[in-house]
Amino acid sequence: MFIRRPRSLQLTDIGQAYLISVRDALEHIAFSTNGLFGPELKTSIVVRASAAMIIWLSSKLSSFQKEHPQTVIKLETSLWQKESEKHPVDVEILLAAENQSDPRMVKLSDELIVPVCGLQTSRQIQRPADLMQLDVIHVLGFDDHWARYLSVNGLPTDKVSPRVVVDTSVAACELAAAENGCAIMFKRFAQQAIAAGRPIKIVGDPVANGQSHYVVRRNTTSTEKRASTAFCEWLATCF
Repeated sequence: MFIRRPRSLQLTDIGQAYLISVRDALEHIAFSTNGLFGPELKTSIVVRASAAMIIWLSSKLSSFQKEHPQTVIKLETSLWQKESEKHPVDVEILLAAENQSDPRMVKLSDELIVPVCGLQTSRQIQRPADLMQLDVIHVLGFDDHWARYLSVNGLPTDKVSPRVVVDTSVAACELAAAENGCAIMFKRFAQQAIAAGRPIKIVGDPVANGQSHYVVRRNTTSTEKRASTAFCEWLATCF
């Protein structure tokens, strides 16, 4: 049923096939339990987003909790999961290009990218060309950030290569804070890190990323549907 990895478990093909039946059975048990004993006092909704988005929302989440004290929010990250391995969720926050969106996706905000480095390193930056003298921190999944930023500023894109590669913007931010180079990341996430006291600085004007954040509400029960709708409406006010 499972394949053991050094720090995780992965379902085998048989396990993947069996998972669908198990989920259906558990849902039937939940419906029967609610029918006999009544619904739980609290409604739970599962929200999937990137680690950086979850951190960005953390300072704002209390306002939703105050308005909806009976709703439990379960936050899970979407880091490099295969579509077939993802757990069912009620709400998903996605990043996509305009031409990749579909009618279910409600736009939250267009995004801007900025260069970020540690406070000491920031003293070296007077103009965009100075960025090319720094060690490049590259974030997997955002392969065009450096090229896009340099190109907009009229700089060659073939003169830089990554010295450090990470798989989250959160890790890139920490590396920059530790004076390990410069990262190109979303402006809102950089501002959140600065507001939280991280020793980093934005060292250039923002550039359009060509992508936007969207929210998608998945299929849910009637109770969860009301809660997820309320969450999506609240989420739109945060951007």
